[in-house]
Amino acid sequence: MKKNCIECGDEFTGRADKKFCTTDCRSSYNNRLNSDSTNFMRNINNILRKNRRILAELNPDGKAKVHRDKLLDRGFKFSYFTNIYQTKQGKNYHFCYDQGYMDIDHGYLILVRRQSYVE
Repeated sequence: MKKNCIECGDEFTGRADKKFCTTDCRSSYNNRLNSDSTNFMRNINNILRKNRRILAELNPDGKAKVHRDKLLDRGFKFSYFTNIYQTKQGKNYHFCYDQGYMDIDHGYLILVRRQSYVE
């Protein structure tokens, strides 16, 4: 059965469900499809990854107390996080993927690693 490749448009023969003429075309199509579609999205994702990396470096044991300035000095951006977890006491943890923080007092933050019970 003759078909046209959905990536390059070349004609090829093969199984009825085959969509690409070569593995290179299949890889190229999927890489393009799964890449961040805009520069804005790439920049946001880079900020989130950087925030997570900073939290992980400062929190190697899963729980730590640090001053807010230490994160700012490393380039942490507090406006960017992936989710908020509210405790039963009404306190909010801000998470960047699996690394989180919560304001305590006098500019200090408690850093935590996400636990399995946190949704």
